[in-house]
Amino acid sequence: MIEKSTLSSSAYTTRERAAIIFSCMLGFALDLYDVLLMPFIMSSIRASLHISLTQVASVTSLTLIGSVVGGALFGWLGDRIGRKQALQLTLAVFAAGSIASGFAWNYPSLAILRFVTGIGLGGEWGAGMVLFNEAWNKDRRGLGSAFIQGSAVLASASASIVGVWATTSFSLHWGWRIALLTGGSPIVLMIFIRLFMPESKAWLQFDRARKSGTVEQKARSTNTLLLMFSGRLLPISLMCLAWMMAYMFSYYGIVVFMPTLMEKSLAAPPEVVRNISVIASVLGGCSYISMGALNDALGRRFGALVPGLAWVVMACCLYSFAHDKYAGSLLGFPMFWTYIAFVIGNSALGVVGTWLSEIYPIEVRSTAVSFIYMAGRGIGSFAPVVVPMVAAMLGGQLAMGMLIVAPAIAIFLAMTLSLPETRGRELAVGSGSHSRQAA
Repeated sequence: MIEKSTLSSSAYTTRERAAIIFSCMLGFALDLYDVLLMPFIMSSIRASLHISLTQVASVTSLTLIGSVVGGALFGWLGDRIGRKQALQLTLAVFAAGSIASGFAWNYPSLAILRFVTGIGLGGEWGAGMVLFNEAWNKDRRGLGSAFIQGSAVLASASASIVGVWATTSFSLHWGWRIALLTGGSPIVLMIFIRLFMPESKAWLQFDRARKSGTVEQKARSTNTLLLMFSGRLLPISLMCLAWMMAYMFSYYGIVVFMPTLMEKSLAAPPEVVRNISVIASVLGGCSYISMGALNDALGRRFGALVPGLAWVVMACCLYSFAHDKYAGSLLGFPMFWTYIAFVIGNSALGVVGTWLSEIYPIEVRSTAVSFIYMAGRGIGSFAPVVVPMVAAMLGGQLAMGMLIVAPAIAIFLAMTLSLPETRGRELAVGSGSHSRQAA
């Protein structure tokens, strides 16, 4: 058993906490930037390497599959060697893979190097998010986590700017390579983390207890992936996996196709679609922050349930207004409001890192948080394949194909109602039994 101690978030200085949240925000932004950069350079890669559309599209899928492997690997390392060391290692692999990808000479080399990049970016989110939640004040974790996830807005904007700049400013052969080379920027973050970011004091306390033999034998197990699927953690882990997979499938099933739906199917001019995207990004960022503050006040379930209900509204609008074309008025365009409901629903992701960190005990926390998030992302990568298939079976109606996410939204809501409420749970103290903490 791990004895309860007085260790808390107050054990960190203001400078240390600032370094932690800055590193997590920048790390997540770099992670998502690398994924979102690919759509802007895919055409250049295809022409430069003389490969098919299917091959170049599969590169993104391989990156996401690699992230599942990285989530499991670096999550395990985070529980064995510490959150800070695991974060530095995952950033090193991430940066090396991205830089090397810029020198790919054919499809196989690009596919392998992007898979390696995926392994690196797969471990970044979990390692950083767990450290953040173990160090942060338990009454403000939701808001802090929302700020981290909200950095997606920065990632999206940066990817579009760099992708367009690189492919239009340089030759066909070098433009996409220079864009990928910018993915090596995690090296700078590694140096910052090495110099300024502290290790999780909760993990250091647990590691000392583990080495001294004062924890249960089961908690000392090196197979943390197996441990998260054993005993009373098994049903919790299955629910968390279903929850995250449903979220990611719903997200990718809509976000990839909404611009095409508005522009190609509903006759919205490109500049209107761009304006809708900008407005939605701003409102989405506000929603992240608002939901983060409210789930600190009202509970983790609230932080996922209310955005999930916004997705229900989105699905209903998608069905009802699937054929209402743009008629010259932005505010009178039903799909504009449908997209706004969608981005509000996206803010459910803001509670994920905190809720998962609070659900799992310290001995498997990094493994569980990383693996569940990245496994969800891996399932989400199938949505861009499934949606067109369903649309084709329904006579080419893209909106109807996108509604394949409706069952996933229902699963997400069901799991949200089933997972245990954890608001206020201390993470800076070993709870003793992993089964007790998960109960």
